[in-house]
Amino acid sequence: MTTPAHVAIIMDGNGRWAKARGLPRLAGHKAGVEALRRTVRNAADLGISWLTVYAFSSENWSRPKSEVSDLMGLLKLFIRRDLAELHQNGVRVRIVGERADLQPDIAALLDEAESLTANNRAINLVIAFNYGGRDEIVRAARKIAADALAGKIGLTEITSETVAKALDTNDIPDPDLVIRTSGEMRLSNFLLWQAAYSEFVFEPCYWPDFTREHLAEALRQYAARERRFGGLDARGVAS
Repeated sequence: MTTPAHVAIIMDGNGRWAKARGLPRLAGHKAGVEALRRTVRNAADLGISWLTVYAFSSENWSRPKSEVSDLMGLLKLFIRRDLAELHQNGVRVRIVGERADLQPDIAALLDEAESLTANNRAINLVIAFNYGGRDEIVRAARKIAADALAGKIGLTEITSETVAKALDTNDIPDPDLVIRTSGEMRLSNFLLWQAAYSEFVFEPCYWPDFTREHLAEALRQYAARERRFGGLDARGVAS
């Protein structure tokens, strides 16, 4: 079976999972962190080299302040409690998203997670935090425009490769497979550029219920598909 090198996951449904059980939303987010721990271990076991998770979008700041505070607390707890174990298990942590306006303590934790695990090679865990695909592309466009104004690059030299190198994910391979839980069927501003030719699996279960079997089934679906990247399939039929 062909295993995707890079799997990206939109971890959706924590709040609805909690509501269905008569629990506060925080309980759903806590259960979601447990699902993330399981998934990192399972991804490594299943031979996935890169795992990207949509942890906190740039739009999530508009949620109630109490919920945002709870989410920041869970992020801090995850890094403080799990970073040593991730490091011990050879997980390399990467962060993508805008960091300029983050609180200093959160920015420091993200930096620590990256620096401590920089030389690990078992699996790459990319955490999309304060991330939005459109914002990422806008920031990349500003970088390229600044270089053009400074005479570092000509207009005719700007290519798709130029844009890709200016993105947060400049040295990260594009995702082969994108999984979204909760039954919703949209990208929600996640990896808009990078997912241009990704395969998609929409899983009806809420994120806290996501198991090794759900991940394995998504990999089976991926292996059954023929990726053509806009070209022809084995029979010469256009995509």
